[in-house]
Amino acid sequence: MNLKKKLYFGATITPNLYKMKLTITHQESYSRSELLLRTIFGVFYIVLPHAFLLIFYSLWGSILSLVAFITILFTGRYPESMFEYQVKLLRWNLRLTARMSNLADDYPAFGLNGTDEHTSLEVPYPERISRGLTIVRLLFGAFYVILPHGFILYFRILWGLILSIYGFLSVLFTGKFPKDAHDFLVGTIRWQYRVNLYMGNMTDTYPPFTSK
Repeated sequence: MNLKKKLYFGATITPNLYKMKLTITHQESYSRSELLLRTIFGVFYIVLPHAFLLIFYSLWGSILSLVAFITILFTGRYPESMFEYQVKLLRWNLRLTARMSNLADDYPAFGLNGTDEHTSLEVPYPERISRGLTIVRLLFGAFYVILPHGFILYFRILWGLILSIYGFLSVLFTGKFPKDAHDFLVGTIRWQYRVNLYMGNMTDTYPPFTSK
């Protein structure tokens, strides 16, 4: 199979091939009562308890990111235990995001090892991370990653807000979340995660301009 690759400041991007896998299952039906409960009280019984813990876990994750950055500069490798910590932290955030976006029912599990039948995130561990590209990301990532992706994501997020309202009303009256709207919202989350992984030095593959 011959796949074209383009070069962005030393980073390869392979269209239609990105190893990170993020999914939020589209349910056959959604609970109206859970929808209303999340909307009215979700900040108190979902966001606050999770956010309180995530502040400390994320702070430790930031420290590990700095240690990983230094380690990459000297060894060209992201310490595997630190990598796994970051992936688990991302999964926790995904569980929370899925509920507060009304893309999944049930209460999100706490902790780095929490399981979830509605969400999935798989990020393969890279054997090597480019030292040069790590420095380039630090110095120029805002220009060649954040600006182009952020520009597109800004409009996707705006449209996503409209689709979220549409999905809310649809679940409220029919118990179903329109699949096209669901896929668009999940695609936007997937896009954001790819950018975060690249800027977090967890992959050298430039994030593709696609939500697939």
